[in-house]
Amino acid sequence: MRTRLYISLLLGMLAAASCVRTEEPAGFGADLGKIEIGADGGARKIRISSSGGWIAVTDNPWISVSPANGRGSAECLIQIDSALTGETRKGLVSFQSQGGYDNIEVAVEQEGYAYRISLENNTVTVPNYAVYGKRYFEVKVSANTEFDVEIPDDASWLSAERPEFEFNRGLRPREVTLRFDWKISSQPERLARVRFVPRSAEVSNPDMLTVIQMAAPEIEAETRRGDSVAVLGLARSLGAWQEWDESVPMDQWEGVVLWEEGMDGYTEEKAGRIRSADIYMFGTREGLPYEVQYLTAAEELSFRGNVNSFLYSLNPGEYITKLTGLKRLTMMGYGLTEIGGDFIAMQGLEYLDISANNFETFPSVLRKENFPNLKHLVMNANQRVLVYDLSNASLSDLGGFYAATSPDGEFPRWLLEWDTLESLVLGVNYLQGHLPSLDDDESWTSFYTEADVARADSLPSGSFRRLKPDGSPEGIVGLPKVWPRMKRFTINYNRMTGTLPDWLLYHPNLDWWVPFTFVFNQEGKDETGRNAGFDNEPPTTMEYYYNFYPKKQNPYGDEDAVEDKQKK
Repeated sequence: MRTRLYISLLLGMLAAASCVRTEEPAGFGADLGKIEIGADGGARKIRISSSGGWIAVTDNPWISVSPANGRGSAECLIQIDSALTGETRKGLVSFQSQGGYDNIEVAVEQEGYAYRISLENNTVTVPNYAVYGKRYFEVKVSANTEFDVEIPDDASWLSAERPEFEFNRGLRPREVTLRFDWKISSQPERLARVRFVPRSAEVSNPDMLTVIQMAAPEIEAETRRGDSVAVLGLARSLGAWQEWDESVPMDQWEGVVLWEEGMDGYTEEKAGRIRSADIYMFGTREGLPYEVQYLTAAEELSFRGNVNSFLYSLNPGEYITKLTGLKRLTMMGYGLTEIGGDFIAMQGLEYLDISANNFETFPSVLRKENFPNLKHLVMNANQRVLVYDLSNASLSDLGGFYAATSPDGEFPRWLLEWDTLESLVLGVNYLQGHLPSLDDDESWTSFYTEADVARADSLPSGSFRRLKPDGSPEGIVGLPKVWPRMKRFTINYNRMTGTLPDWLLYHPNLDWWVPFTFVFNQEGKDETGRNAGFDNEPPTTMEYYYNFYPKKQNPYGDEDAVEDKQKK
């Protein structure tokens, strides 16, 4: 019985040994035979079946396999780089068994890049207002060809920088971030469709950008409420330091004057509306905001003290020119360097103060024919930087009307012809050259006559060219008639030189001008290094002048009288 048990166990063991030896080895294979992929590239998984060791190789560097070798079955990741060209490219991945002759080939086919211009976001919405420096948005553009940004002609409120590209990896798209700047809107909602136009390649259906600007708050025109909303918005847009409480009646706001019955120019339509407003100490880097155009009842507006105004090169902007009924305008210390041609619409101006700005030359629009009603023109202290010696300085962007006259030139003649002016203030600038004499100027046609003497008995009769025994002129008849209404003229602290002309030395209003303070008093050196100052400045007693005008009282012998005149 024990013998039978041993025999049974032996037969079982032989049967088990026979099963191990006769098992067929696992086959060498893959679950994927071809990979097709787009131009952007990517990764694909492949399952390798093997009973032994194996290795993987590729025939192109733009294809990689991980892991690249192993033993037994495994899952591999085939990584394919993005394409470089527009053509389809092909490659091969080979899996080879170790110790055998089995080989598996996986074909890889990748599409090339088509030219494209695509946006991350196709629609952008912006508000109607934001503080300066915040009026922009950025758009991310993916492209593989150079392009230009085309903004519609009727969307001048929108602008974009020119795109810059660096396509150093073939046709692989690059992401470009473009900045778009927008302007404040005073209008209803507006829309712009921006195109991206390829410079050379053909692009199929390039993306477009739609920019929507929200509507501005409505301001009631020609109403008291509209005026209050406009002046509050104006102060906000300028960043003014003034704080007006909306809960307080507008006639109690600092710097604001309303129309009341009895005022010159008052009408029932103007009752309670803004007659004048003074906004001071603010910070802006652009012209006057759009809200100003709604102050249609105003006769006088004043804007004084823009922070860091010496840094800027601004113009008043288009909106102020809508106020054709404005009579007095002050933009002092604003940062102006130019006044546009549309300023001519403000022909009703009687007073213009553009002092303490950065003008390099006189605005060409400021002419008698353009502003026939202007009586007072104030343009002093337009020095962007302080320079004592013009011959030892960088002569660019100085301000001060430096470019208005040259060292050997003369004071602008068109200013002399502006015979309706009652005040012209040009002190503390960089004017150089000389005042024209007009004595031998055949084109000058205005001279004092006997009729002028009859109208003003303070004028001495007799010819200016006929001399008394002491060599002084006999009378005023024949003297060039310059600025007959001028009550105030200042050119002090400029860089002027040369000879003072007779029309100025014997001007009927010279004593009103306090000339030793505001006319003769020059300083520094001009561009050639000459010391500023006139070579025929008269004695401080001005005895010659009061001998010529015997009916005038000479105050220069009385120090107190001189001081009183200068204060006036």
